[in-house]
Amino acid sequence: MTMMDPRLLAAKEKLSEIKVIVPVMSSKGGVGKTVIAGSLAVLLARSGIGTGLLDLDFTNPGLHVLLGADISSWPEEEKGVVPPRVAGVRFMTTAYYSGDEPLPLRGKYVDEVFKEILCITRWPGVKALIIDTPPGIRDEALDILTYIPSPRPLIVGTPSPLAIKSVEKLVRILIDLGHDIIGLIENMASEPGPLKQLAEKYGVEYLGNIPYISNMDLLIGKPYELVDAIEPYLKVALDRIRSLIH
Repeated sequence: MTMMDPRLLAAKEKLSEIKVIVPVMSSKGGVGKTVIAGSLAVLLARSGIGTGLLDLDFTNPGLHVLLGADISSWPEEEKGVVPPRVAGVRFMTTAYYSGDEPLPLRGKYVDEVFKEILCITRWPGVKALIIDTPPGIRDEALDILTYIPSPRPLIVGTPSPLAIKSVEKLVRILIDLGHDIIGLIENMASEPGPLKQLAEKYGVEYLGNIPYISNMDLLIGKPYELVDAIEPYLKVALDRIRSLIH
């Protein structure tokens, strides 16, 4: 009989008080997954919900840039690592340890980093945890779902013809694995498009479309201004997450 990695047992214990864990996933990069993950976390915290944000896209972490977070000092440690608050959110990222240097890890070493981060991080007062996952449908993205209790994946895609098939593959994989998908967001779309039909085809909730925001680059590092710009388009997703907490 195979013994469970003790780090995963520790991780599940540390995550056990969290009401809802939402891994934000995409079938490919460049679809705005990080912006949506960060915005959801800041908006949940602003509404009074204890919220955590975990950047597990560690080969190219970007949430600290998005939030304007200071990564020059390490988080405090008290029976584990306690993420500092950034924009009202308890924020954890490997960038605290690696800075902006690349982490050229592959295979089992990627898996080891995931387990270690989940094992050492404590989330005091957190009721909703948003996770920015690595893009794609490779093992490193899917393994995260097995390491956390009752994940509720949220999928981000775009209406690009090049993206639709890969989004469908991700939806089918998550359904086949038995995961309860919280919904699908269609980004960079001026109106509901092909991903709405895709969601309906698989019985997944369509959480709305977000148009292209032309001044997005100017909002990077200004989390409150960023969420003000995107909040109207995330109301359905926010209500869905809140409903799972209460």
